Amino acid sequence: MNLLDRYCAREFLKYFTIIIASLLLLYLIVDFFEKIRMFLSNQATACQITSFFFFSIPMIIWQIMPTGILVASLVAFGSLSRNNEIMAMKACGVSLYRTSLPVIFLTALLCLLALLTSEFVIPHTNERAKNIKLVEIQKRETQGAFKQNQLWYRGKEGIYNFKAFDSRTGSLKGITIYYLDKKLNLAKRVDAERGEWKDGRWIFYNTITTTFSPGKFPKLAASPAKAVDLPETPDNFKTVQKDAENMGYLELRRYIKEIQSDGYDAASYLTDLHGKLAFPLVNIIMAIIGISFAMHWEKKGGKTRGLAAGIIIGLSYWLVFALAVSLGRAGTLPPFLAAWTADILFCLAAGVMFLRIRT
Repeated sequence: MNLLDRYCAREFLKYFTIIIASLLLLYLIVDFFEKIRMFLSNQATACQITSFFFFSIPMIIWQIMPTGILVASLVAFGSLSRNNEIMAMKACGVSLYRTSLPVIFLTALLCLLALLTSEFVIPHTNERAKNIKLVEIQKRETQGAFKQNQLWYRGKEGIYNFKAFDSRTGSLKGITIYYLDKKLNLAKRVDAERGEWKDGRWIFYNTITTTFSPGKFPKLAASPAKAVDLPETPDNFKTVQKDAENMGYLELRRYIKEIQSDGYDAASYLTDLHGKLAFPLVNIIMAIIGISFAMHWEKKGGKTRGLAAGIIIGLSYWLVFALAVSLGRAGTLPPFLAAWTADILFCLAAGVMFLRIRT
């Protein structure tokens, strides 16, 4: 790496650090005031509040990194252009493509860092932040565990086993409930394909109820749909269920294979799985877009207009990505297409913009 490469990389890293720190601080302030009523109503201590936000930081940085890279590349190359340094480089025979290489290389390293963080750090910090919020602050009881890709829960009526629980919809899949008598003998077992929380109660579908009586053969009763009186609500299961964002790529892939082998639809989880790769890779695309826009600052009305345009592009990616992922989770779009639609569209836009720059 020559002197020019080090200079461009240093300028980019300087602005990237400042912007990430600013966005992180802004995010924490907004999130604090959104949750302040919850903290006060549960009499949360300062240590609990600090710990919750501390363990939330890796996920926040992972989310704001694309915007930080976009704005940092905009500001860094905009500054070089405004000070006629880009013109001087061109006069010396250094093209813009060559000048942008160190920034793209650094962005690729940040992309790799984001992938590793989402795999080895974020699942643990998210789980810890979730535990602080639900158990330590909101005082919810933890009566279950997520073991061997299944949810086990010790309920008031017995022991529950679920293959999958969707916290977004409050639905259950692969249900087995063991009812025990006072002597801890098995009195009844309920098996169901899936369950939904409707109008304040659980509705189980394709249910088989097995009743055990001492000295008699078990009695079986089947039902296509049945209301089951369980005292637990979907909120009770949230304390033990692992959401997709609390699992790394490899763990989530194993979980998907497990529920697919049992014949359950995993479209929602497959969309999240592809999203774990698609979202970090957009960092490189954002760097190229930022560099391309920076070259037009002088012609398009100055720094403010170029910076605003770049931020709008960043927000547009968020909207397209969130919309496509929502459609994928609902089964409207194939999981792969849902996760990669935003990346494909913005990659094409970045390529066109970058190739049209006069180097």
